Formats: sequence, structure tokens, C-alpha cells
Amino acid sequence: MTDALEKELLGSGASVVGFALVKPALSNEIAHLERAVSIGVDRNLNENSVRSLVSLQKKASGFLKSNGYKYLCIPPDSDRINNTFVSKLYNLFTHKIAATSAGIGWIGRNGLLISPVYGPRLSLATVLTDAPLKVGTPVEFSLCGDCRLCVDFCPSKAITGKDWSRYEPFIELIKSGNCSSHKKISRSVNGKPNCGLCINICPYGRKPVQTVQAV
Repeated sequence: MTDALEKELLGSGASVVGFALVKPALSNEIAHLERAVSIGVDRNLNENSVRSLVSLQKKASGFLKSNGYKYLCIPPDSDRINNTFVSKLYNLFTHKIAATSAGIGWIGRNGLLISPVYGPRLSLATVLTDAPLKVGTPVEFSLCGDCRLCVDFCPSKAITGKDWSRYEPFIELIKSGNCSSHKKISRSVNGKPNCGLCINICPYGRKPVQTVQAV
């Protein structure tokens, strides 16, 4: 069943799919949904990653329902809609917990999920379920190594430079006040404050530079 669900999601546009055991991170109300389907979409290849993620969640939930299992879709972080029932689900579970637990990547010094292939350029969504899915191996420590590009070039000095691990999940990686203050004065994208330097400067997931040879 795990392979069939992964194949369906990848065939429907997901860049990466992982499965994780996340019961220790769940509140009592949803602790029976102890496994997570972590879905990532590469923002570089998808102009509307939120729409794609919502569609992929529907694919996953339909698959699980048809096999007789319960599920709960945690919407993408970038799809926050205030004063709706869906918006109340955001605080139930963090997508990065599912992704790191599934082995998709680690949390970088910039506070973002880093995939070896896609870097910090994945948009994430999660489907919690009670289905007995085969889970991946969690990433336990940061693999940023000696790289400090995001730390050294952050214009707001918001990145503390500390290393994430599964054993210190709440360590302060980002001074959120510094980051949000800088975004307010940065160029907006689609009407929203934006910076994004810590994403663009990350060496993981960068597109290779194209060179043109003289004929």
C-alpha cells in the first residue's frame, strides 16, 4: 500500500513523498493518527505550489479512505486563511516534523527544511493517518556542515547560526522579530512582504549555471 500511494502522488506532481511515525509529536486529540504522509512540491517548477499541494492531499486522502483508513489533512503553511475552520489546523502539527521524520531532509540554519535535492525550495503539506504505512528513517542531525552562507548574508542578522537536531527541536535558529521587521521593509511579492535571501543563497537545490561554448 505504501508503494502504491507514493507512486500515485509522484505521478500526480509531487516532487518528493515520505512516510513517518510521528505519534510522539501529536496532541491527544489526534494521537490515533500516528503516521504522516509528507508531501513536497518544488517551488521552482510549480508556479502554484499551494494549489498543487491541496490537490495532492486530496489524492492521498481519497486513497486512504478507499482503503478504509482515517486521515487528517494539515494544510500548507503558505495557505493560511484566517477565521476559517482549516486555519485552526495549522497549530496541530508542523510539516517540518513530518518531513524530517520521514527522512526527506533536515532543518537548516535558516530554519527551513533542507532537502539534499531541492534545498529549501520545497513547499510542504502533511496528511496524518492511522494506515500502517511503511515509514522512512528519520534525519537526526543537520547536514549543513561548515556552510554559513545564510548566516553571514542575512540582512537582518536573524539567523543565530546554531545547529538543529531531533534532540533539540526547539533550539532558537531564527530571531523571528528581526526577520519579520526586515520583511516589512523589503520588496513585496504578490502583495506580501518578502526577503528570501536565505533560500536563494543556500547551495542545496540550486540550478546549475548554464554555460555557452563558443562555436
